[in-house]
Amino acid sequence: MKRRDFLKVSAAGAAATAIASPAIAQSSPEIKWRMTSSFPKSLDTIYGGAEQVSKYVAEMTDNKFQIQVFAAGEVVPGLQALDATANGTVEMSHTVSYYYVGKDPTFAIFASVPFGLNARQQNSWWYQGGGMELGNEFFKKHGVIGFPTGNTGTQMGGWFRKEIKTVADMSGAAADCRRRHLSRAGKGHHRRGGVGRPV
Repeated sequence: MKRRDFLKVSAAGAAATAIASPAIAQSSPEIKWRMTSSFPKSLDTIYGGAEQVSKYVAEMTDNKFQIQVFAAGEVVPGLQALDATANGTVEMSHTVSYYYVGKDPTFAIFASVPFGLNARQQNSWWYQGGGMELGNEFFKKHGVIGFPTGNTGTQMGGWFRKEIKTVADMSGAAADCRRRHLSRAGKGHHRRGGVGRPV
């Protein structure tokens, strides 16, 4: 009796497989997207990350999904990558959210910032601590969603001419420094009387 039940189930399974096969064999449509980068080709380690994403997506989809990468300035200036994606000029961009703190300071916390999380902490927060959900809830207000495609690690707080030992050392000419960007750390430095020049 059990043998007959097995044969019935096997026959039904084989029939279901035969019916489903044509659906599986259908070809996927070809998709071609454009990605603008905030980085020039000369920054091969960062710009190269976008090329790697493009390559991996093509390989995973048997070249059915192709992403053409454009360096900063080829479609839009590097610091307009987010806007180009949000307004549909391109389908995607490769950028860093702290470039857009002028729009909203909240952009800074979704990237590596001075005195912030290190790369492992940032990735842990993004994937395990709810960072992705919070980030995309925020990004949605700006017409985009975010996916990490690399991590440069914690950014330097600045390059100072003299050693900083106290908060008082952060003010005036003694604290003349060069900073990579003018995010929250830069604003804090200015509030304490520091003089900064972007690098």
